[in-house]
Amino acid sequence: MPTAEGLALYAAAAEAAGDLRLPLLEVGTYCGRSTLLLADAARAAGVTAVTVDHHRGSEEQQPGWEYHDETTVDPELGVMDTLPAFRRTLHRAGLEEHVLALVGRSPQAARLWGAPLGLVFIDGGHTDEHANGDYEGWAPHVAQGGLLVVHDVFPDPADGGQAPYRVYLRALASGAFTEVSVTDSLRVLRRTGPGI
Repeated sequence: MPTAEGLALYAAAAEAAGDLRLPLLEVGTYCGRSTLLLADAARAAGVTAVTVDHHRGSEEQQPGWEYHDETTVDPELGVMDTLPAFRRTLHRAGLEEHVLALVGRSPQAARLWGAPLGLVFIDGGHTDEHANGDYEGWAPHVAQGGLLVVHDVFPDPADGGQAPYRVYLRALASGAFTEVSVTDSLRVLRRTGPGI
């Protein structure tokens, strides 16, 4: 995540945590860089940051793809496992006690979740199936006045995948969310009405 987008994410997380005093949730942990931003904002407000990921990597992180990192492959199993790197990231930052890590598939976790959230950050898989599943599972939990943040929103297909862009457009078209800010590929929306 580029610096400007990280600062915008942190500002949104700090606002949501401070104003609503509700948990902050991200979909798509990877090795934990954005988790640190949410965790620090959560710590300052006395709330919890929740992160959801299966830690097996998204499509573009698999062997043979542009964002594959050999160091994240479990040598015994031969599959990606970013959980150890994520745990080291949290430990080194001293933020472990401010994060609840849910290891599993986002739709499964969303079906079990029952509490309102001050912020939902969608940065998981970038296929239509995964991006829509994340939106449909977690957007209903965004509290009134809470924030929905979508990463990797590229209106021009030449710049990147289109699934997060379509989720962003869907959120706006729903009438439930209003755009607050745009920082490069990061979109921040506020819940201003019911539904998704």
